[in-house]
Amino acid sequence: MINQSESLPRSGLRSASIYVLVAAVLWGTTGTAKSYIPGDPDPMAVGAVRIAIGGLALTIAAWHTGSFAKGRTWPRLPMLLAAIGVAGYQVLFFSGIDRTGVAIGTVVSIGSAPAFAGLLAWIIRGERPARRWLQATAVSVFGATLLIAASSGAQGNVLGIALCLCAGLSYATYAIASKDLIIAGHSPETAMAVAFGGGAILLSPLLFERDVSWVASGRGIVIALHLGVITTAVAYYLFGLGLHRLPVSVAATLSLVEPLTASLLGILLLHESLTLLQVSGGVLILAGILILAVPTRAVPEPNEWQPPDGRTLQVQ
Repeated sequence: MINQSESLPRSGLRSASIYVLVAAVLWGTTGTAKSYIPGDPDPMAVGAVRIAIGGLALTIAAWHTGSFAKGRTWPRLPMLLAAIGVAGYQVLFFSGIDRTGVAIGTVVSIGSAPAFAGLLAWIIRGERPARRWLQATAVSVFGATLLIAASSGAQGNVLGIALCLCAGLSYATYAIASKDLIIAGHSPETAMAVAFGGGAILLSPLLFERDVSWVASGRGIVIALHLGVITTAVAYYLFGLGLHRLPVSVAATLSLVEPLTASLLGILLLHESLTLLQVSGGVLILAGILILAVPTRAVPEPNEWQPPDGRTLQVQ
């Protein structure tokens, strides 16, 4: 059984954590961007448009780099689960924030993801939660809980909360499956392209069944490109680079920067009030991330996990 790393090692793994943090900041703009879409867009249609553009961009990028030409076999179950996780997250996340509001929906969706990811990684991949990860996740999730309590504009919609929790589970499923694709020898950009290309195919019927006329407006196309290219293609490419080096549960915990970003944007752009609970929640999220990000002295152990490129990652 594999233990998760107690700390993020220096050099390459520090860079990996930065990739995930930058990706999370980009994700944090998603809910705010949706609020600027003209009219009253269907949340499922927004998710379908986002994935159609993002999946296409990722596929073009992977094809351009020649990643598809390496001839490696593709494990079918992780491919399917990655696509289902991507598609499910889009539909559930946008439907959830439509009922609860941007702040609380983002916090619940991403705030629940580390716990789901840690549990799934333990059950499926044998990555036993390490003490340091448990501490960091507990602190960060508590901070996310304070952000929920501080979201004065959020509606106490039980169905919305349930949808957001399912979105967190979908996110964790996608992360676990994508990690398996990377471990199988596929590059991060190719794994992301397959996951999001598959997700786009699953959601494609929504493009014909739902109203997507908002994309035809000037503001609509700008927001659609932002959602598809920036918050999907670029962000998930960076996330894939980080996931190549990090345990899934660690990457999911670092992703808690997303609700922090969403809350800050809500304050700055949507004119939400800044409260003591919001400040406290943000500080705790950052504290939890620092627990993971600040390296401790590594102690050599025989139990190590070997990344696909041969570099050694200490997993004591």
